[in-house]
Amino acid sequence: MGCVSTAVARHQRQVLGIIPSAFTVNNLVGETCGKEIKVATMHERLLTMMELSDAFIALPGMLNINGFFNGLLSFVDHAVEQKFITQRARKILISATIADELVDKLQAFRFEPDLALSKLKWSPSSSQKEELDLTLRL
Repeated sequence: MGCVSTAVARHQRQVLGIIPSAFTVNNLVGETCGKEIKVATMHERLLTMMELSDAFIALPGMLNINGFFNGLLSFVDHAVEQKFITQRARKILISATIADELVDKLQAFRFEPDLALSKLKWSPSSSQKEELDLTLRL
């Protein structure tokens, strides 16, 4: 991630690092270029990233070099076939074999809300936990 953020900064683009506080001890993340937001947990990091981002690129960037992600993509496609994941939800995983193709696909992507997923509340402050009776009865 450091190499990516450095390359982005060199091209005068915005860099935002969202880092759990534990990683800042003993300078584990090294020098940060751009703006840095410290959060308490990895969960808070993910929530903050979702709130502030338009897209995520999973390193090696959903660049499906040498078929690296074929197994994952096949699994997700199978989950769609089995109606475990909707086709709309599947469309948010964008894959390409070269960087230019990935950028083109990301720029052409138009988000179509998934009705089932849009009802979910991901923020801990909006979570409504149900109490489950886990009593073992013999």
